[in-house]
Amino acid sequence: MRLFLVKLFLIISLGLILPGCETLKNFNFGSDSETDEYADWNEEQLHTSAKEAMDAGGYQKAIKLYETLESRYPFGDYAAQAQLNIAYAYFKNDDPEAAIAAADRFIKLHPRNPSVDYAYYLKGLVNYNRGIGFLDRFVPTDSTQRDPGSARDSYDNFNELLTRFPNSQYVSDAKQRMIALRNNMAMYEVHVARFYMKRKAYNAAINRAKEVIEKYQRTPAIPYALEIMKEGYTKLGLTEQANNVNRVYTLNFPDGPPVPIKDTSTTAGKVWDFIGLDE
Repeated sequence: MRLFLVKLFLIISLGLILPGCETLKNFNFGSDSETDEYADWNEEQLHTSAKEAMDAGGYQKAIKLYETLESRYPFGDYAAQAQLNIAYAYFKNDDPEAAIAAADRFIKLHPRNPSVDYAYYLKGLVNYNRGIGFLDRFVPTDSTQRDPGSARDSYDNFNELLTRFPNSQYVSDAKQRMIALRNNMAMYEVHVARFYMKRKAYNAAINRAKEVIEKYQRTPAIPYALEIMKEGYTKLGLTEQANNVNRVYTLNFPDGPPVPIKDTSTTAGKVWDFIGLDE
């Protein structure tokens, strides 16, 4: 009797499950319709439509089309270019991680491709823009006060481009961006040194200023680093060291810093300073 009931339960269960499976099979979740849309497209059609989507700013659609092209025609005429365009589309679609991953993949698969220098350049460009947030596009901010982690990555990316492809068409732009990045990284260190000065951590401030002078010669940050060193030594009562720094400052910057520091501190920073929470 018990065995009969178990068999009856299994039969009833299967009777309920099988129609459900058929229903799920026929249910349209949306992905099939998109796949069917490009089912009969050849390589040329996918490439042309993807480029049109890219030019129109439809980066999500372009990514889907390029990925479809690559998966169907991995050895086709447009496969390599599709991989590179995917990286660019991710960059324009504000997906830096995916953009860099796609660029790295292109470099690994096509190390001798004539356009591989662009993949290195694109990585630098992605990191160069990574620190620019939504508000930064509309509200003036001081980029030198932000964590320079992505700036260092960008600098290294551009430097690798210069090392590997000194004759690349992207070298000129990369060099200009490297100058800006180096200046920003130097000023960031100055901001850190000033923070230590406010906290009366004079030795830490002096050491940070020394790093600026050692690592970032010929940047606008140098005179400000010297000023911090002079003030730090003075606060510590090290008159001789302070005088030595002052002589170097006067010799090199008799008229003061050649590039005056901009008053681009954020509103929050100004409120912080006004309240005097660092005092």
